[in-house]
Amino acid sequence: MSTTTKMSILSEKTSIPDPKQNSVFLRAYRGERTDHTPVWIYRQAGRYLPEYRKLKGSTPSLEFFKNPDMAAQAAVDAQRILGTDAAILFADLLPVLEPLGFDLDYIPGSGPHIANPFRGQPFRRFAGAGAEEALGYIRDTVRNTISELPGDIPLIGFAGAPFTLASYASEGESSKTFAQTKRLMFSNETAWHAFLSDLVDLVTTYVDMQVSAGVDAIQIFDSWAGCLSAGNYRRFAMPHTQRLMHRITGRVPVIYFGTGNSHMFSDLPSTGADLLAVDWRAPLVESWEQLGCVAIQGNLDPALLLTDFDIVRRYTHELLASVARRPGHIFNLGHGVLPQTPVDNVQRLVALVQHSTSGR
Repeated sequence: MSTTTKMSILSEKTSIPDPKQNSVFLRAYRGERTDHTPVWIYRQAGRYLPEYRKLKGSTPSLEFFKNPDMAAQAAVDAQRILGTDAAILFADLLPVLEPLGFDLDYIPGSGPHIANPFRGQPFRRFAGAGAEEALGYIRDTVRNTISELPGDIPLIGFAGAPFTLASYASEGESSKTFAQTKRLMFSNETAWHAFLSDLVDLVTTYVDMQVSAGVDAIQIFDSWAGCLSAGNYRRFAMPHTQRLMHRITGRVPVIYFGTGNSHMFSDLPSTGADLLAVDWRAPLVESWEQLGCVAIQGNLDPALLLTDFDIVRRYTHELLASVARRPGHIFNLGHGVLPQTPVDNVQRLVALVQHSTSGR
């Protein structure tokens, strides 16, 4: 074969469109019309799936998250079982804290627990090479997941926002009052901002590893920022979120999601995220108008999936009717699937969204 012929074949191969870029998920992100409304689900791989429970067995949660083969299978199984238009990396927000010296474990029946919570004391300073070594399993998880997914299904990576990670580190566990977080934030502002600055560096490294390994989008979860007033969000959280977004946007779409944060909507476009997602509390279309974004993600109440499917169908149709086939809507729940959710309801919801909007 001549050199000219080889170059011609190479040119033809490289000009072939990436099927993921033509997926309904990424087209909707760009505000383009799609054959149907794309749908994926927060925590679509999790305890409600028998396949996940069988796969996990007695494996400790932290060990499971760090096992690239098991984590990839969990993500791929969920996408296959549900038929969603995207898969999401199977991981957890908190192991990223370990390179800073936090002693993390997951207590059965209780959840994540940090034995040495951050209360303003010195912590292990961020070191790029050390973090890459400690978190390298995530690169293998991404690659393993992509190798097993259908070629036209995008993979969404994710990480915690600086404020939410700092809150977990300060509380040491889940919280309803965020008393330790706010005590530190208000009483030792210097230590607070230094900590979040290091978290920005760490999360940037973590996200870069996922993007370099091949994820097609990133979601930044700011699950706890809604506990702040709008003014305190601007002062204690948003500058760090903005710096993170400045570092990680530009390679793949970046989604920013928070809960209970509608009082911050006037500030969210300034975070620099490419796409905003809203929880079930916020009216979707009105939020879309207020945020002024090309695309939006959300936002059915996950508790609806605990009811009879006729009720799920009614509320889903109402949500879709409110959007009125406007391009740029990515359907999701307003938070994660609850553990007691019937799998059949999730499967039927995915099919309902896809078929109800077919031909949009």
